[in-house]
Amino acid sequence: MDKKKHTFNTKVIHAGEPDPRIEGAVNVPIFQSSTFEFEGQTDYNALKYIRLNNTPNHIVLHKKIAAIEGGEKALVTSSGMSAITTTLLTFLKNGDHLLANNTLYGGTADYIKNDLPDYGIEVDFIDSADPTSWEEKIKPNTKVVYVETITNPLMEIGALDKIVAFANQNNLISMIDNTLASPALFCPVQHGFDISLHSATKYLNGHTDIVAGAIIGNEQHMSMITSKLNHLGGSLDPHACYLLHRGIKTLSIRMERQCKSALLIAKFLENHKKVKLVNYPGLVSSSSHNRAKELLCGFGGMLSFIIEGGVEAADAFIGKLDIPISTASLGGVESLITRPVQTSHSLLSDDELEFAGIDKALIRLSVGIEAVDDLIDDMSQALDAI
Repeated sequence: MDKKKHTFNTKVIHAGEPDPRIEGAVNVPIFQSSTFEFEGQTDYNALKYIRLNNTPNHIVLHKKIAAIEGGEKALVTSSGMSAITTTLLTFLKNGDHLLANNTLYGGTADYIKNDLPDYGIEVDFIDSADPTSWEEKIKPNTKVVYVETITNPLMEIGALDKIVAFANQNNLISMIDNTLASPALFCPVQHGFDISLHSATKYLNGHTDIVAGAIIGNEQHMSMITSKLNHLGGSLDPHACYLLHRGIKTLSIRMERQCKSALLIAKFLENHKKVKLVNYPGLVSSSSHNRAKELLCGFGGMLSFIIEGGVEAADAFIGKLDIPISTASLGGVESLITRPVQTSHSLLSDDELEFAGIDKALIRLSVGIEAVDDLIDDMSQALDAI
């Protein structure tokens, strides 16, 4: 059978694997060598060296990620922010203009608003769910439009198909951070986006034990990004490659459990008298519900909510929980909970938080693979205790 015809569940296991297998090993060994013998390469980027992200561990991982997202090429990096910043700097230069969604991961938002202007790059923000407002923001020097598949931390889904059409009509590079959806739910390049980005630390790896990033796109764009990354030095260590390679193999079954559990938890919270608001695209009450049904293969393992009593009550609730771990990050097998203003979005000022629509009392939950009944019982007792 043609491996290109395999379904997603098979690709996460078998796509990109070496053929023949290295010494017959079912798992790709860790090639813990910084450099390799010269083989007559005439291209600097082809020299086999860890900083150039092209050792055997990198190559296998690139092939697997490209296959599961349906892209021509993929590249792994030292972190999600390395993937994002390197890609933006590849396509933006002094005098250029960027359009970005008004709600983004805190690190991205801070970089776009406060660092890119130092390079002479202009930035304007758009509401990715309101196509009628985009034209007024575009300029002759606009080069890139940047969005997230599911926004962090409000779990909104923009008019992604219209973003692609808008980019094509205006000759823009379309970039999307696909971290919260993962290719299990959405494959951006197959929907027309030029470049898909990930913090592979999260769902792609899924085990809260590495930091990594990933970039997916066509041959031309990826060649440009690779050259930029090789100069900026955001390489991924072979051992981290090995762990990410391992983690991807369970992506499908992890996401299936996490999506099912997240929906049940969201419904429980929505019906609880102490909960004011729940953000989850799987809920019919969500403004993103119809877009999620149309565009995604599931509603995701992330939700956010606000309970009665403000910040003090939110912190008390988190403190009463037994199962979810209070910490930054997301996408692991264990449930993780936080107030984003304390972690992922702590870089943002009060004005920036208000602009992004992020309440200080907002709680973000990354649902793990624990028994959902245990998670709901835990949340119920914590709510009762405050």
